Amino acid sequence: MAESRMALPVTGLYAVVVCLCCGFLERQMWLPMVLLALNSFLMLELNNSNALIRVYSRMVSCSYIVLAVMASFLLSSVRDGAFQMFFVTFFLLLFRAYQDKAAVGLVFYAFMMFGMASTLFAQLLYFLPVVWILLFTNIMAGSVRTFAASLLGLLMPYWCIGGYCLYTGDIDSLVARVSELWQFAPLFDFESLGLHRQLSFCIVTLIAIVGMVHFHRNSYKDKIRTRMLFEIFTTMYLCALVFIVLQPQHFDFLFGMMLICSSPLIGHFISLTSTRLTNIAFIVFLLAVVGVTVFNMLWMY
Repeated sequence: MAESRMALPVTGLYAVVVCLCCGFLERQMWLPMVLLALNSFLMLELNNSNALIRVYSRMVSCSYIVLAVMASFLLSSVRDGAFQMFFVTFFLLLFRAYQDKAAVGLVFYAFMMFGMASTLFAQLLYFLPVVWILLFTNIMAGSVRTFAASLLGLLMPYWCIGGYCLYTGDIDSLVARVSELWQFAPLFDFESLGLHRQLSFCIVTLIAIVGMVHFHRNSYKDKIRTRMLFEIFTTMYLCALVFIVLQPQHFDFLFGMMLICSSPLIGHFISLTSTRLTNIAFIVFLLAVVGVTVFNMLWMY
C-alpha cells in the first residue's frame, strides 16, 4: 500500500467523499475544498523536491490528507486552510536554501510566507527564534545577509497591511492584530476544546510520537540532508505541542501545524516498516483515524 501508485488517487477520492458527507456541496464550501487540494499538492511537492522518503511513496501527502479530513472542524475554515498553505510554502522555500548562505532570495520569500501566516495567527511569531536557530543549524544557510533577508521578508506582509490600513484609516485593526501576542488564556484549559478536538489531538500525537521514535532509530539509513529536515519537522511539532498544552485556545492553528509536521514522520514510518508489529500498528492507527473521522463528520453534519 505504501509504495502503490494508486495510494494517492484513492486517498484523494476518500477525501472528496468525506467532504461531501460533511455537506460541503450543500453549503457551497468550494474554497475550503480548493485549499485542501492545494495543501495536499504542496505536501506532495514537499516530499518530491526533498526526497523525504528514500523509496517511491506518496505516504507523506496521503498521511496529510487522511489526518486533515479527520479534523473536519478545520476543513470548514478558510483561514485555517490559508494558514496551512502559507506554512507549507514556507518549508518548501526554506528547504531549497539548504547549505546555501547566498540564498538571500529564497530565505526572503520563505520568511515572507512565514510573515503572511503570522498575519492570520499572530502567535506564530513566538516560533521565530526557533526558526532562526534552525536556519543556522539545520538548513545551514545562516549568514548576515540571509538573516537580514529573513527580517525583511517577515516584515513585508506587515508593511503591505500597514500601508492599506493607513490608506483606509483603519489603524485599529492592525494594532488589534499585533496586540494578540499579549493575550493569554488560562493554562491547560482543555475543557474548552470539546471531545472532537481532544480525540483528534490524542490520535495525531500518538501516531507522531511513533513516527519520531521510528525515524530516530533508523535515521542512520537516510542521508544527512534528510535527517536535518526531519529534525526540523520534529522540533516544530514539539514546539506546537507544548504551545497547545499551555494555550489550548489557539488549538486550530497549532493543530494545523502539527498535521503538516507530523505527516512526513508518519509517512516515513508507514513506508519503511514491514514487521508484523508495525503492520498491526498501521492497521490499528488506520481504523482509529477512520473512526474519529466518522465521529467528527457526524458531529459537523
